Amino acid sequence: MSKTKNIKKLSKLRRSDPFFERERQKYDFPLPSREFIVQILGERGVPTSCSDLTVALDILEAEIPFFERRLFAMERDGQVMRNRRGDYLLPAKADLVRGTVQGHPDGYGFVSADEEGPDIFLGPNEMREVLHGDRVMVRIAGLDRRGRPEGKIVEVLERANTRVVGRVLVENGVTLVVPENRRICQEILLAPGPKSKASAGQVVVVELVQQPTRYAQPIGNVVEVLGNYADPGMEIEIALRKHELPFEFSKAAREQTRRLPDKVRKMDWKGREDLTALPLVTIDGETARDFDDAVYCERQGRGFRLVVAIADVSHYVTVGSALDGEAYDRGNSVYFPRRVIPMLPEKLSNGLCSLNPQVERLCMVCDMAISQTGVIKQYRFYPAVMFSKARLTYNQVAAALYDSEPAALEIVGGLLPHLQNLDKLFRVLLKARAKRGAIDFETQETRMVFDDQGKIEKIVPESRNDAHRLIEECMLAANVCASEFLQGQEHPALYRVHEGPTPEKLAKLRDFLGEFGLQLGGGEEPRAGDYARLLDAIKARPDLQLLQTVMLRSLRQAVYSPDNVGHFGLAYEAYTHFTSPIRRYPDLLVHRAIKAALLGQCYVPAQEGGDWEAIGMHCSMTERRADEADRDVENWLKCYYMQDRIGEEFDGSVSAVVPFGLFVALHDVFVEGLVHISDLGSDYFHFDDAHHALVGERTGQRYRLSDQVRVQLVRVNMEASKIDFRLVRGPERETERVGKTARAHARDAADQSPSATDLPATGGRHRAGGAGRPDVVDQAVESSPPSEALTPKAAVKAKAKTAKPQKITADGPRKKAKSRV
Repeated sequence: MSKTKNIKKLSKLRRSDPFFERERQKYDFPLPSREFIVQILGERGVPTSCSDLTVALDILEAEIPFFERRLFAMERDGQVMRNRRGDYLLPAKADLVRGTVQGHPDGYGFVSADEEGPDIFLGPNEMREVLHGDRVMVRIAGLDRRGRPEGKIVEVLERANTRVVGRVLVENGVTLVVPENRRICQEILLAPGPKSKASAGQVVVVELVQQPTRYAQPIGNVVEVLGNYADPGMEIEIALRKHELPFEFSKAAREQTRRLPDKVRKMDWKGREDLTALPLVTIDGETARDFDDAVYCERQGRGFRLVVAIADVSHYVTVGSALDGEAYDRGNSVYFPRRVIPMLPEKLSNGLCSLNPQVERLCMVCDMAISQTGVIKQYRFYPAVMFSKARLTYNQVAAALYDSEPAALEIVGGLLPHLQNLDKLFRVLLKARAKRGAIDFETQETRMVFDDQGKIEKIVPESRNDAHRLIEECMLAANVCASEFLQGQEHPALYRVHEGPTPEKLAKLRDFLGEFGLQLGGGEEPRAGDYARLLDAIKARPDLQLLQTVMLRSLRQAVYSPDNVGHFGLAYEAYTHFTSPIRRYPDLLVHRAIKAALLGQCYVPAQEGGDWEAIGMHCSMTERRADEADRDVENWLKCYYMQDRIGEEFDGSVSAVVPFGLFVALHDVFVEGLVHISDLGSDYFHFDDAHHALVGERTGQRYRLSDQVRVQLVRVNMEASKIDFRLVRGPERETERVGKTARAHARDAADQSPSATDLPATGGRHRAGGAGRPDVVDQAVESSPPSEALTPKAAVKAKAKTAKPQKITADGPRKKAKSRV
């Protein structure tokens, strides 16, 4: 039967479906849309049987099986539910809330509701039948003793965990697996049957054959034995599986990669400009293996011509292909210490797409004319073929340009004049940056040095020279041109957006600064320049670190979105990511959009039905997922590094203040740990959120963010990746007792302070990592201390909202950019 005849059979009621045209485009015989079914159920106002619904919606007899399938899918997604009689009803009408379970290591949890509203507390008894990440329907049963809404699970809609990584534990002859993800509190029983070869203490992957119930633990089978807990590289194997990071390419993707050429073919030159004679060079870190970008600069009248050539990944990774699907699932490359999980197979990331020296490579070019004041007067995008003249490092360029070292000058050779032009342009762009008012937070970067066994030998501070910043400014310029071009063409794209502080955070920041006699300009809507001017004014203050950290944490996290709201930190009205398509999927999307716009076409992504908003959310999620996995690995390595130093004393500074204690970052070791509140002294200490402090109720003793302290290492918990310190000497201030004012703050904090498990995380940490391209500002906000003892919506609504403080610049975390190992 033809589609037209099918449509003619539909009643007037069916045609009144607000989403009829959408369903008509998707199906030959369109069913009532989900929204229309919800509307009809709402209008009826009572639970309705399936048979009554078929009548109410004029469902034809031949459609009934398909209609029942749609109702089942809606029930699975929590849009409708059935009562004990089997009638369908709307959850909201039954005072039910749909959401995602967020487990807590201590056995309780919360439901993060899909709709706006507070998180719903789940007690340990309710958590027995669910695991972290499960989708549930809950009924609010009242308030708990802290005044939070408390829920009862009505139905488990969807299970999030099918495989779990953990350690084997044998107790009284019973073999269990203890999950590595501490938010999964239930131990997993191994199913009866043939004995697994896994022995106590080994790390395994179990497949759940029975999910938990209110009366029984989850049961699983061992499907993979990873090895012993302390084996080299085990921390990475665990992190990959714990965070569900894709790390093996599919057979289809491998086959597609195999069919790709090993070098640029003559047929690939079609429609491209020839830049092979232009002395383009790559400038990266010493350990980099994949080169996204090459640069060239020449004087053009009183201004400059800047050419930024970016690897043309989109030529080889075609829309909707197996490689495209793999790249989307990964979202970005993940850079662990000593190991990389690439977004693309090595043949592409380190070979065909990498702008290696002395070989032809396909590229997308942003060719800019920049004035002597740093204003981009003109720009042009075009596909080209290039031939990199050299692979240079930051240190080589800095040594040649700024130190005139003979060895470095010999390496750069005849390229020196072009590098000098780049440096002159860099100075101009730097002045334009300052005039624009971009924020420039400085934080300590570190790098792990490993021994032959793959464990940390030492952690050293990482210096950043002007060659890093030179490349950064070139990339910023190209990214801005990409965003302006797509905006001008009215072509949809993913922007890198960074909003200013929320009104609540801004008010807290102003109150805090006011106690120091400081003021942030800009009124109710400060701009980046207001932050920059205040940072410049406090540079010489001894409490710079404290003030800078509090300012940094007032900002929001940058995300990917099709709605361009500008980039607050960089002070750009429009900004996107264009310069790293080898390692970031959003950059690949931007390349495709630019190519389509140049041809007068419109690019529609293959994923998520072309929904740019959903794609942006996914890419933001994969970015946070990579950060969390990297954090887990670093924490474990640092614990391994510190376990033989128990009893030693160290100087450090308070990097985060939380209701249950202080996180202290060691100065010379660059490791962070907790001083528990019980070790602070004989007093009741209360958390003062507004002042980032713990204050003694009786003594007025105050411990504040950035305080200088001396601690002793007392405990290293390898299983939980935690380090505990004991306070040896408190903060070095003029006075330890701050009198009635401090005691008053303490009493106020005692009245208002939530418990340790209630407070959203706001701490920070130093990053350990390689000296990669400094990619910048948008990662350095809303940071959290290295603890999992946090839950409600501000802390867990989106893991995507947590990041570690870093240097604020342009394209993502500095470490991730080019730490190639």
